[in-house]
Amino acid sequence: MTQVQDITSPMTSMEKRATVSLAGIYALRMLGLFMLLPVLSLFTEQMPGSTPKLVGLTMGIYGLTQAVLQIPFGLLSDRISRKSIIVIGLILFVVGSVVAALATDIYGVLLGRALQGCGAISAAVMALLADLTQEVHRTKAMATIGASIGVSFGVAITVGPIIAHHFGISGIFWIIALLAALAILVILFVVPNPQKISTHRDAEYIPSELGSVIKNADLLRLNYGIFALHLILMSSFVVVPLLMRDAGLESGLHWRVYLPVLVTSMAAIIPFVILAEKKRQMKKVFLGAIAMLILANCGFVLFYGQLIGLIACLWLFFCGFNLLEATLPSLISKTAPGDLKGTAMGIYSSSQFMGAFLGGASGGWLYGEYGAMAVFVFSVAIALSWLLIALFMSTPRYWANLLLSLAEVKPEQGAEFSRRLLSIAGIEEVRLHFEEKAAYLKVDNQQLDKDQLTEFLKQWQLSC
Repeated sequence: MTQVQDITSPMTSMEKRATVSLAGIYALRMLGLFMLLPVLSLFTEQMPGSTPKLVGLTMGIYGLTQAVLQIPFGLLSDRISRKSIIVIGLILFVVGSVVAALATDIYGVLLGRALQGCGAISAAVMALLADLTQEVHRTKAMATIGASIGVSFGVAITVGPIIAHHFGISGIFWIIALLAALAILVILFVVPNPQKISTHRDAEYIPSELGSVIKNADLLRLNYGIFALHLILMSSFVVVPLLMRDAGLESGLHWRVYLPVLVTSMAAIIPFVILAEKKRQMKKVFLGAIAMLILANCGFVLFYGQLIGLIACLWLFFCGFNLLEATLPSLISKTAPGDLKGTAMGIYSSSQFMGAFLGGASGGWLYGEYGAMAVFVFSVAIALSWLLIALFMSTPRYWANLLLSLAEVKPEQGAEFSRRLLSIAGIEEVRLHFEEKAAYLKVDNQQLDKDQLTEFLKQWQLSC
C-alpha cells in the first residue's frame, strides 16, 4: 500500500533539493542572458561590420533558435535521459557564449547568440522537475523556478552594465559561459536522478493536445500578449541604452538608473498583484498594466532626448512589464485545463521567444531606417493592438491547479472517485489520466476544504 496523500504535507528533502538545484540552473542561465539586455546594443554598435539592423538581429536571434528548438528538446527528453538533454543544451549554450566572447566582429557575436539559443533546455528542466516531485507539490516547485527567473532578471539588469564597463562585452560572455558550466556541474552532481521518466501533462508539451489549446481563444489572447510584451521589451532595449548614453549618462553608470528603477517599480506593483489575486480583479489590473506600457512608450516618443524623461518613462515601463510578467503565467495557469497546462505553457514559451526575436530584429531595422522615435511608435502600436485583443478576454476563473496520485484508484472506480471529489467544497474540475496515474484538479483555494479532501483520500485508501 502506498503512502496516504497529504495535500498539506511539506516537500521531502529530496524534493527540496531537486527544486532548489533546478531553480538554480534556471537562474544561472537566465542571469547570463539578462546581463546582456542593457548593454548588448551599446557594445556591438562599435564592432566591425555593425549596423543597426545587425545589432537588433544579434539581440533577437537567441529567441528564434529557442522558439524553434525548445519543444523538440522537451519531446526528445521523453525518449532519452532528461539530464543528458539538459547537459547537451548547456554545452551548446557554453559553446555559443565562447564563440561570442572570442568574436572580433558583429557576425561572430550573431553566431554566438544563435548557438546560445540552441541550448533550449526549459521544457526538459520542467519535465525533470515533474519526475522528481510528488503530484501534490509540483505546482509549488514550478512556482519556485518562476521566482528564480524574476530574481535573476533584477540582479542581471543591474550588474550587467557594471561588468561590461570593466571587462567589455566579451567579459560578460565569458561569465555567461562560466555560469553555464557551473550549471552543468549542478545537474550532474546535485540534482537527484529520477527513478523513472514519465509523461506529465502539467509540465510537458503533448503534441496530440495542440488542437485543443489552439482552439481556446483566451489562451490565444494570452499567447499574443507574451509575444507582444517581449517584442516591445527587445525593440525598446535596442535603443534605450543608446539614448541614455547620448543624453549624457556614461554606460558604466547605467546601473544607477536600473537599480532604483527596478526596486521601486517592483515595490509599486505589489498592491496591484494583491488586488489582482486576492481581490480577484485580475482583468482590470491586466488591462491597466498594458495601458502603462502604452503610456511609457508614448513618453519615450516625447522625451527620448532627455535623460530625466527617459528615466521616468523607464520606471513606468518596468511597472507595466513586471506586473504583466507576474500575471501572464498566472492567467495561463488559470485558463488552461489542468491536463493541458504543459502544452499551453509550451506554446506560450515559444510565443515569448518569437516575440523576443522579432522585437530585436524590428527594433534594429526601424532604428536604422527611421530613428529611435519609430521604434517607440511601433511599440505603441503593438501595445494598442494587445489592449484591444485583451478587452475581449473572459473574466478569469480564480482556480488553481492541484494534482493527486491515482495509484490507489482503479480505472473502473474513476467515475465514483471523480464524483466524490467534486462533492468536496472548492473542487471545480477533475480530469483523470490513468496512464499517468494522475488526477488533474482545478480548485478554488478560497473555498477548498482541505481537511475534507485529506479525510476523503485517507478513507479511500483504507477502503482499497
